Amino acid sequence: QVQLVESGGGLVQPGGSLRLSCAASGSISSINAMGWYRQAPGKQRELVASINSGGSTNYADSVKGRFTISRDNAKNTVYLQMNSLKPEDTATYYCNGLIRRTGVQGYEFYWGQGTQVTVSS
Repeated sequence: QVQLVESGGGLVQPGGSLRLSCAASGSISSINAMGWYRQAPGKQRELVASINSGGSTNYADSVKGRFTISRDNAKNTVYLQMNSLKPEDTATYYCNGLIRRTGVQGYEFYWGQGTQVTVSS
């Protein structure tokens, strides 16, 4: 089995910063892309940022210049540095990974359980 566990969420004032982490563990052969999604109450889940195995990144327009995604392949971990946070960034943030399990040929998507980020004064 494969597990993705997020950490680092919390309550922060507007203009503040948070760093989210997501560690993948289990019977992992390799990890392709990893990403962060978020879902606010009453809204659809949306892509925030993604990073592929080569380190190329992609960001939602709403977070460009404020958020930075990175990964540590040795630790099977992806990070999301969030700066200049706004109230509209409030959401549950989910980690996602395209992962190949040991002994399996294809890649599958796995999700973390989510971590709450609240931006409020």
